[in-house]
Amino acid sequence: MGQKIILPGLIDPHVHLRDPGQTHKEDFLTGTSAALAGGYTTIFDMPNNAEPITTEERLNTKIASAQNQVVCDVGFHFGTLGDNFDEFEKVIDKVSGLKIYMNVTTGNFIINSDKLIEIYKAWPGTKPILLHAEDDVSDIVFKTLREIKTPTHICHVSSEAELTFVMKAKEEGLPITCGVTPHHLFLTDRDAEEKGAWAHMKPSLKTQKDQDFIWRHMDAVDIIESDHAPHTKAEKQGNPPPFGVPGLETTLPLMLTAEQKGKLSRQQLIDRLHTNPAKIFDVSVDKSTTIEVDMDEFEISNEKMLTKCGWSPFAGQRVVGEVQKVTIRGSIVFENGEVLVSPGSGKIIN
Repeated sequence: MGQKIILPGLIDPHVHLRDPGQTHKEDFLTGTSAALAGGYTTIFDMPNNAEPITTEERLNTKIASAQNQVVCDVGFHFGTLGDNFDEFEKVIDKVSGLKIYMNVTTGNFIINSDKLIEIYKAWPGTKPILLHAEDDVSDIVFKTLREIKTPTHICHVSSEAELTFVMKAKEEGLPITCGVTPHHLFLTDRDAEEKGAWAHMKPSLKTQKDQDFIWRHMDAVDIIESDHAPHTKAEKQGNPPPFGVPGLETTLPLMLTAEQKGKLSRQQLIDRLHTNPAKIFDVSVDKSTTIEVDMDEFEISNEKMLTKCGWSPFAGQRVVGEVQKVTIRGSIVFENGEVLVSPGSGKIIN
């Protein structure tokens, strides 16, 4: 064992736990176990389940399933295609944000862009709206935010054009934040060619130029989000393969390795993996929720994964930052690769 560091529990506002509906890929127990193994003590699940979470009834079913399984804290985002406004008031106190897909993604859960302003007007209160908004829709987002100042989080920014749009919106004083995934920070379109389906994702991997631009403008990035999107190995080898890669167990080691290489500071890392997501998604932080991390080098291994899908596009890579212990509100919940608490011991956030 080498040098140990203590960090606050990590917070990920962007995961896909596939439960209910596709639990052969992941379920709340395996997904939250993977979260603990990666140092995450709070995660937020996206609504594009097999049956999208667009009604209070479906949300309640999902929460009931989670309550019996989760081993870390879990919150939920609601979904909309612009046709369920009457559900918003019913669920506003049970969710942490509203997710809108403005580009084709898993399940083709996508809205017509002219509905965006209508959705913004209908969404009550100040909980954030999360957008899957790649660069071809930036104009409509600008127009909407200028009219309605609801806090907006642009998910998985992947290109120079997308981050430039966010930077311009921030300069204009619009209420916008953004997240970047590790796969867009550490893989490029060349990796997509080499790895094939194992690096097939949405947004797609971009050029080295795009990646370099994001690293140079890390100050404009608010959150590093895993966009944990597990699929079975068999599904990934299908034709066509589904979009997405798992990420909960590899995000922290990748970022700590980048820190060692001088690509970002420890404070930048903590801000993007803990402080900013807590602030943006209103997570109450407990000082006795911490993670202990071993800074010796190790190899990312598919065999050690706790995610049900059991693979990573980063397998075989040597990194630092293996999570040894996770403590939530003073209780040790994970140590030396083992989850120490029973299913259902995590907290549901609302």
